[in-house]
Amino acid sequence: MPKIVYPTCCGIDVHKSFVVACIATTDEKLVTTYGRKRFSTFTGDLRRLADWLAQNNCRDVCMESTGKYWIPVYNILEPNCHVVLAHPKYVKAIKGKKTDKRDAKWIADIFKHDLINGSFIPPADIRQLRDLVRYHIKLTSYTTGEKNRAQNCLTVSNIKLDDVFSNVFGKAASAITERLLENNEPFDVRPYLTKGLKASPEEIQAAVDGAMCANQAEKLRIIRSHMDSLERCKSNLESEILTIAEKFLPQVNLVSTVPGIQTFAAVAVIGEIGTDMSVFETSRHLCSWAGLAPQNDNSAGKKKTTRISRAGVYIKPLLVQCALAAIKSNKHPEVRNRYQAIKKRRGHKKAIIAIARMLLTAIYNILKKSEPYNAELYRQADKPPIQREVTVEQAIFILQRQGYLVTASD
Repeated sequence: MPKIVYPTCCGIDVHKSFVVACIATTDEKLVTTYGRKRFSTFTGDLRRLADWLAQNNCRDVCMESTGKYWIPVYNILEPNCHVVLAHPKYVKAIKGKKTDKRDAKWIADIFKHDLINGSFIPPADIRQLRDLVRYHIKLTSYTTGEKNRAQNCLTVSNIKLDDVFSNVFGKAASAITERLLENNEPFDVRPYLTKGLKASPEEIQAAVDGAMCANQAEKLRIIRSHMDSLERCKSNLESEILTIAEKFLPQVNLVSTVPGIQTFAAVAVIGEIGTDMSVFETSRHLCSWAGLAPQNDNSAGKKKTTRISRAGVYIKPLLVQCALAAIKSNKHPEVRNRYQAIKKRRGHKKAIIAIARMLLTAIYNILKKSEPYNAELYRQADKPPIQREVTVEQAIFILQRQGYLVTASD
């Protein structure tokens, strides 16, 4: 029988409008008694839940993460209880025997034996920073969507600015678009052009030879107005994010030393993983949490899949963007050389994920040791041995770096 780690604990089944709590109390004879209660998710009732737990001397609580509905419960119980938030797949009850009371009892039963892996919940200030950074990402995606719609307005109107401008929303292209919206009659584009354009004035003149109807023109005006509003919102949000991030300035400066990561990206990384790396046992656990590690799915000696997981929906794209910037820089040959070596064997997509994991591993060690990024550590690892003779461990390491799968022989 598994060891009982939490003699008195509580399992909570969370819903939108109510929660069902079950306190499991195990005596010295290993006999467990249960007490159940149902509470609404109004703040007053959640406080009564906290008082009920305190009356029963219960300080260890486990609940599943159901959408955003767990957050109000967590906010009330966090000050006085040790709250473990579990992924639903780890606390799923037996199909066909599910009720709210049984779900709460099942959570309490497996939690008292410490069989649940809790999710990473950062401190309150990091959670606030994370929420604002994620909203900034959403605003950026909204802006991208509006840019695509504006481009569609020009395309259906036979105006081909995207063929002659690398950026349809640059200074010259925006001036021409504004002129088209003011008056849809033919005009000379030369006064609106700036220096450094690759396309000739004749090509640009031919690109604006179209006709925009009144409906498309009004739609484009609304889109441009919405984009301006989104930019103002992003600017105000960035100021708020940087204000909150001032208390984490030393950690932000350390993360900014990593190749491809600028100040705002460093703030976003801090908002996702926090500053305390002791919550992750090793850098591999952090990479797995971020969805940058291959899945471990073996059966009968065969690998079913090694694809990366779907975790890290915010931090993974961010690190991939930073990796794409790092491999283009000549200032960090250790990153570029590793990317080229992996790309030859595995292709661009797997190589860029490997570089993203390399950056996250560096961030983990930087925050844990409070030391800036040191490129010499990577360069020393890439140097071949001075002697031609190598040990077995060195030979295995060299083969693994070249992509070979090394197994022990009988």
